Amino acid sequence: MPKTGKNDHARKEELPSTLQRSEQKAQDTFAKTYDSALESYDNDESRAARTAYASLKHSYEKVGDHWEPKEERGPSDKRAEEGIDSSEPTAAGVDANASKEHLYKRAQELNIDGRSKMDKDELVQALQKANDAATRKARGG
Repeated sequence: MPKTGKNDHARKEELPSTLQRSEQKAQDTFAKTYDSALESYDNDESRAARTAYASLKHSYEKVGDHWEPKEERGPSDKRAEEGIDSSEPTAAGVDANASKEHLYKRAQELNIDGRSKMDKDELVQALQKANDAATRKARGG
């Protein structure tokens, strides 16, 4: 099912809930990439979704239950840097390539306990966990 409507904007009801709570540009980025990839990959919805998320993560990072613009465009983690054949795990929307200070600031926004004693990898993991919890809560789970 196409994610972009006749007005060339994302069809909100077709988007994942985290994107429904995000700004229009994030929604459009995901939807347009998804639709283009769906056509390119012979209607392979799974591959189209992976491609759309990869595109989204280049400009946005997941913060709690929604996506916010990144300070700098670029790959969000090792997996994104290495491409489709990477064996590295994804950072699930956390901008793992951001500075430790940036990750700490995000941890403050999400009230993550113990953040001042965490190293960069621990902050990424804590942010992933906090994001997942916020998403579950927003979905009523």
